[in-house]
Amino acid sequence: MAVVRHRRWLIGSGALALLLFSPVLALLFEAVSSDVSLLQQLWQTVLPTYIFNSMALVICVVILAVLLGLPCGWLLANYQLPGHRYLEWALILPLAMPAYVVAYIYTDLLDYTGWLQVQLRAFFGWQSAADYWFPDLRTLGGAAVMLALVLYPYVYLLTRAGFLEQSINLQDAGRMLGASHWRRFFRISLPLVRPALIGAMILVAMETLADFGTVSYFAVNTLTTAITDAWLGYGSLPSAAQLSLCLISMVVLLILLEKMSRRRQQIFQKGNGIPVNNRAYLRGWRLLLAQGYCWSLVLLGFFLPVLVLLDYALSALAEQDWFSLLQYSLNSLQIALSVAAFAALLALPLVLTRRLLPNKSAIQLLQLAGIGYAMPGTVLAIGILIPFTLGDFLLNDAIAALGWEEPGLILTGTIFALVCAYVVRFIAIALGSQESSLARISFSLDMVSRSLGYYPLPMFVRVHLPLMWRGIMAGVVLIFIESMKELPAALLLRPFNLETLPTIVYQYVKTEQLPLGALPALMIVLVGLLPLIFFNRSLERGIT
Repeated sequence: MAVVRHRRWLIGSGALALLLFSPVLALLFEAVSSDVSLLQQLWQTVLPTYIFNSMALVICVVILAVLLGLPCGWLLANYQLPGHRYLEWALILPLAMPAYVVAYIYTDLLDYTGWLQVQLRAFFGWQSAADYWFPDLRTLGGAAVMLALVLYPYVYLLTRAGFLEQSINLQDAGRMLGASHWRRFFRISLPLVRPALIGAMILVAMETLADFGTVSYFAVNTLTTAITDAWLGYGSLPSAAQLSLCLISMVVLLILLEKMSRRRQQIFQKGNGIPVNNRAYLRGWRLLLAQGYCWSLVLLGFFLPVLVLLDYALSALAEQDWFSLLQYSLNSLQIALSVAAFAALLALPLVLTRRLLPNKSAIQLLQLAGIGYAMPGTVLAIGILIPFTLGDFLLNDAIAALGWEEPGLILTGTIFALVCAYVVRFIAIALGSQESSLARISFSLDMVSRSLGYYPLPMFVRVHLPLMWRGIMAGVVLIFIESMKELPAALLLRPFNLETLPTIVYQYVKTEQLPLGALPALMIVLVGLLPLIFFNRSLERGIT
């Protein structure tokens, strides 16, 4: 009887996982079955440039993020700096900043008419741009720097956690053998932290591929902008699907490279790192260099942009349309709350199946259901549009055949499509948080519940849910924040005359009117600080 129940759970969870994977299947089918004439034309003209720009941008951002984040992770895990508790959470603050907002702020500060160049011309007496050289920020390199400033915390967080997990005995052994600080770093610490570093690099690479706002503002043509142009500019959904297939191939390649990098790697020792009270103190110029380096990243990636946004917001208070701002906020809240609730509910049966059937099939179901998180928002939007557009046409034709009035675009013309895309993209967060919470519950409780007749659904409701409530709520909060910040999918799927906080900020940025969008941008930043505080506390408690 239990086997039959388990099989039902497996079949039901398999159907749910396949439903969550269906946008990717629809995308693949549309790309393969459609005419490739426009794609061939793009390949002969601009597509190689788009692919090259995407790859070059990923490489540049990953290298810069590693150069910025890895030293911070090493310093905070091995040395006790003055104010290290404040520095530990301050270094993750740039993650809350939308990259396209940072790009606009620095462009406004560093452009020819910006504050810095105006001051330089006044001080040195220069008359025009021909009298001096200044780097152009609106380039691929400038976009890479802007993205690296807000993505380096991924490298910092994961490598710091990796350094903290290394046994202090290894460092003592290296010190006894006469190895210097640098030699111990390159021969002991860095090889052991390699899995965390590779994982952080993959995260940075996927976030870079998914970025639309920054590259669009800097006019850097990548595959993400090409997909948007193919749909919004040419009105060609098949071409957008085919371009999405190129972007998916790059994401899959990144995932395969990550798996290959740790295929033969094994970790035989794991410790708690160096206790805070036993960490070495830096003195003199080394202390100044370490403190200056770390706080400079915080200043450039968070505090300076926030100060500029505050200045913009205060200067535009009189021109602010408060009613519209309230409506944009309510739209964002409605979508984010709906996505967080649906994603948490849909993740529960998948996680329970993994608990009941701890085998390869259940694991593969979780991976299949959560694969949307690896897909850029633009790609998922196209994957949602294909079946939903077909569904709207079929529904209207069927209703018209009955002699009734056609309802119009029910699926693609409402926020339903946007909520579905967000759920597919972010359900992996709910799966991860719920599975980790459920894994901490002893299987002996399952046996006791089974002996009392509570199995499997009553056991899950009465025993598991109260114990994993914190993990469920953590996933809800994180999904809520991510939904509030998501831009590419919202640009493609939002109904007419509906704006969210990210879309309105992007439009103000695009039209060089960020002072009017500074207040909604600050609202996004403030909401984005909540998960960052949660992650840092989890790291300190040894949860992450």
